[in-house]
Amino acid sequence: MENFTFHNPTKIIFGKNTIPRVGEEIKEYGLKKVLFLYGRGSIKRNGVYDQVVESLKKNGIEWIEVSGVKPNPVLSKVHEAIEKAREANVEGILAVGGGSVIDSAKAIAAGFYYEGDIWDAFTGDYEIEKALPIFTILTISATGSEMNGNAVVTNEKTNQKYAFSSEHVYPKVSIIDPTVQFTLPKEQTVYGAVDAIAHVLEYYFDGSVCLVHDRISESLVKTIMEMTEILIEDPENYEARANLAWSATLALNGLTDAGSKGGDWASHAIEHSLSALYDIAHGAGLAIVFPAWMKYVYKENMGKFERFSKEIFGLEGSGENLVLSGIE
Repeated sequence: MENFTFHNPTKIIFGKNTIPRVGEEIKEYGLKKVLFLYGRGSIKRNGVYDQVVESLKKNGIEWIEVSGVKPNPVLSKVHEAIEKAREANVEGILAVGGGSVIDSAKAIAAGFYYEGDIWDAFTGDYEIEKALPIFTILTISATGSEMNGNAVVTNEKTNQKYAFSSEHVYPKVSIIDPTVQFTLPKEQTVYGAVDAIAHVLEYYFDGSVCLVHDRISESLVKTIMEMTEILIEDPENYEARANLAWSATLALNGLTDAGSKGGDWASHAIEHSLSALYDIAHGAGLAIVFPAWMKYVYKENMGKFERFSKEIFGLEGSGENLVLSGIE
């Protein structure tokens, strides 16, 4: 087991009918005005928008809105939102959506105080020193961005999709109500599940030796697979939604990193290039890349890949046939 420090400052509020608490949570931080960031309008169709607005009004929180954040979020929208946030002199950001919205919020929060182009944080030319406080309401479980300090954005001018990580952009509070995911299209649920599994496996296959880490990781992967199978047939099954949502959060909140060597991340790096160039769903790209990566590297760590096939799929045997059966 590798040395590690585990600290996650994000408060999670999980369960049914929790969205109306958002205004109260923001108020507790002494904020009076926020940037309300969301995507292309699904939150207005599923009732989340109305719940948020009512809660903000009830708690005396003013807001300005920026909408239109797209999957595979782009730098130009981040720049637009930073300008509007500065003009309105907001005190925090409320991100309502999936990983794309939350990742954008993190870049906006950091860019608010930075005099240069926040893209510098993605290229490694700027180390984030300060950010606006971020609050999130999750509407699709996939990236784990609701409980970590990571952000991924595409610079559409250069076709570069890069990431940054900073302790300053962990959300203060994230609300996860699994019921708002009942209406997700089947493919979005599946792509989110693939993304979450890939996060776990990036650490699982990094060459580290840590039994508790392995068993946590295997449990998460099996739970995600089982819950996704249920949701394909029954998208409004609350227990399945709840277990999938929490598993996706735990997949990248630092828990599966503790005791590891920091993860491999080659598959994510390759996929980022694919989705930057072709604008495909991140989970779909990972479904293509990760099995190919596994086939390419399994001989470097045959024992771990054998364990994967046995523990995840219940296969028996040993050697190459076992491993390839698990991958395929």
